[in-house]
Amino acid sequence: MSIPTHTSTETSPGSRGLEFGARWQSSVAATFDGYAALFRAGGATDAQVRDWGSQALAATEAWAPDLAAEMVGIASGACLAPWQVAAVNARTEILAALRVTGEGECSTAVVLPPGGGAPRTVQTWDWHDHLRDVPVLWAYEPRPGHVVRTFTEFGVLAKIGVNSAGLGVHFNILRHASDHAAIGVPVHLVARRILDEATTVDEALALARSARVSASTAITVVCRGAAATLELCPDGVAVVPADRFLVHTNHFLDPGLAMGERLGVERPLTYARLKHLLDRADGLGSADPTARARALLSHGPADAPVCAHADPALPFDQRWETVATIALDVATTTLSVHPGGPCSATPDTWQHF
Repeated sequence: MSIPTHTSTETSPGSRGLEFGARWQSSVAATFDGYAALFRAGGATDAQVRDWGSQALAATEAWAPDLAAEMVGIASGACLAPWQVAAVNARTEILAALRVTGEGECSTAVVLPPGGGAPRTVQTWDWHDHLRDVPVLWAYEPRPGHVVRTFTEFGVLAKIGVNSAGLGVHFNILRHASDHAAIGVPVHLVARRILDEATTVDEALALARSARVSASTAITVVCRGAAATLELCPDGVAVVPADRFLVHTNHFLDPGLAMGERLGVERPLTYARLKHLLDRADGLGSADPTARARALLSHGPADAPVCAHADPALPFDQRWETVATIALDVATTTLSVHPGGPCSATPDTWQHF
């Protein structure tokens, strides 16, 4: 299996979105349908989803008008309403509003090599298996000469990625007691704006702090010789700095924000996954992405399920699998993606983008 790729030729936000939506019309529509089913399983009505999508679009328009224009362009190209594309971008916010949590989710590791140089990074991207076909690799230029490459979902403006300035982001969902249903700026769009505009960790932090969010996430920012995780929630943004080794799963590490931890309280395997990563610093620091992926490898139920496989006996909204394993190289500004979990990664299974 390979993940579809798209390289934008349009440079203005609305035209770029229109081009993407028209090229991937059926995939963007299928992604919305997959999330609409997930939202209904979580208890949302269609009217609620429409209202939340509209709120997300309005919050984005106020914070980053170009990103709102790009979502409207995608919707036009894909023959969807703008609120539908905004709802896909705000899927983290809608699930937080519904107080939906899940056992699976992502695990991220970053190692800073001695003497500086490009961080060695890897993460799993765990998600529901009925959405395993939503990933896309997208390259675009938000401004002349500044190229962004992102692993994202059809219709979502960005997720995990790297820019030509040598800055990259990893992404882990969080849940906090301050999460609420008055939908703010989607956290995926915070990651997008960091990729579009930031060249340093400090610049990424300033962008994250400028957004009014209604849901929580961890954005791990890496560049040559530096890395930090930005933990976002409606109560604020905390920084978890890297020494040599930085890992994150799906609970807050900042002591202050951890007082409002919600996902870890309900799904404590996130703590076991973090310990698994901490115990494997040497392998996770390998120059070889396959070796890093193999260092992640662990299956449940006896061990921390860093490499997840869906249980077909469970309802669709409770099934999780590791859809992809992703490594970033900020020196070459390249994404390397293995479609699947660490247990199936080999040197020949990576897509380099």
